[in-house]
This record gives sequence, structure tokens and C-alpha cells, in this order.
Amino acid sequence: MKRYWRSLRCFWGTSLAAELEYPLNAAIEFVSVLGNLAGSLFVLQLLFAGGPSLGGWSWSGALVVLGLYTLLDGFTTCVLQPNLSRIVSHVQTGTLDYVLLKPIDSQFWLSARTVSPWGLPAVAAGLGLIGWALAQGGPEAAAGLRSLGAVLLPLALLLAALAILYSLWFVLAALSIWFVKVWNATEVLRYTLVAGRYPVSAYPPALRLLFTFVLPVAFLTTVPAEALLGRGSALWAIGSLLVAALCLAGSRLLWRFAQRSYTSASS
Repeated sequence: MKRYWRSLRCFWGTSLAAELEYPLNAAIEFVSVLGNLAGSLFVLQLLFAGGPSLGGWSWSGALVVLGLYTLLDGFTTCVLQPNLSRIVSHVQTGTLDYVLLKPIDSQFWLSARTVSPWGLPAVAAGLGLIGWALAQGGPEAAAGLRSLGAVLLPLALLLAALAILYSLWFVLAALSIWFVKVWNATEVLRYTLVAGRYPVSAYPPALRLLFTFVLPVAFLTTVPAEALLGRGSALWAIGSLLVAALCLAGSRLLWRFAQRSYTSASS
């Protein structure tokens, strides 16, 4: 583990040094995040124009869901997109050979080789929106944070959401071993996950089933938000942790199988 932590510090240190040569990108990303957040809030306000609740969620509760989505989107920009988007080019050019020959786990290398700081504004905006929503909601909205156990549960579910999100991205990227042009599929995935901006119960029944049992959008934002609001159920919490474990295991098994199917483009 020490070797992996040392490698991660080296990876991210060099990546940040290279990225910070262009500080103007931070201002551009900050404006972009504010624009996207303003658009999401505007749409959310329109959805609440028909009544005081949206699928059984109050305004402050829906803001928590939106904040979690914004946080996850920032994580995608920081870690997932800059790393996993390069798997396709590694396969196309044959440089995946050098990755597989390194004395370090190839999935770790491909998943954590670089980091982009330009997703941090979205992470900060998501955390700020969650905090503001809990404060606006009053005691009821902050009920999930009254004890240590109630704080640890949302954190565990948030980590589960990150694991699920990572697994979905990695599985699609790993498919480039067989289907080279899969990067468009990851973009489709990212825009499909936009459904996580709003509570799953706000969607029609067919979409609720799709976003729960086919594409686990519900476990990314809605389930952690319910835990933050103090109304999560043990069944959904266990289900979220189980889905995260299955997704991680599935991504690992797929990658090990993909390595056996890989034929170099350079030799």
C-alpha cells in the first residue's frame, strides 16, 4: 500500500504542476459550474411551480439531491474523465503494452494516473449547496446529522455512489479492448446520469425502474440524500452498499478478462 500511495502522490503532483500552468482554466471552469448550477436551479424551480413538493420531496430536499449530483460531476471532471478517456487511445496506439508491463496494478495506473483540478469548483459548489439546503430546511432537513452514526451513513453511501460511478465509467472504457470507438458511449453515460439531478421519485414509474435497477442513478444521489435528510431506510442503504461492491467486483473481473483478450496494436 505504501508503494501505491507514493505512486499516487507522484502521479497527482506532476499532473497538478502541469495543469496549473494554465490558471485561466480555473476561472473558466468556475464560470461554467455557476452557469450549469444556475440552469439546474432554474429547471428545478419550474418543476416546483406546480406544487410545494416534487415526487414527495421538499424544495430543500431536492436541493440536497442537486448538490450531490454537482459533487459527483466534479469528481468525474477531476478523476474519471482525464484518466479513463485515455484508455481508448492506449488501445489504439498500442501504448497499453507499457502500462501492462509496469510493476504496478494496471487498473490502478489507468484509473489514477492523472488528476484535473478543474473539477474542484464543482465539488465545492456541490458541498456548499448541500450545506445551504440543510440549513434552509431547518431542523427536519438536518435531522440526519444529529449523531455520529447518522453522519457516517451518508458518508458511506457517498463513497458507495463514487464507487458505482467509477465502475460504470471504467467498464465502458474497458470495452475499448473489443470495441475501439466507445468514448461516445461514455459521453452518453454522462448525459444519462444527468437524471440524478432530481429525485428519482419525480420520474414516471417506468423511468424509476430504469434508474434504479438498470442504470443505478437512484444510488448515486437519491439514496445518499435521503440518508442526509434522516429518512433513509436500512434496506436502501444496504442495497446501495451491495450495488457498489458488485459494481467494483464486476469492473475488476471485466478488466482481468479484457487483459486476456488484448492484442497489441504495436506488435
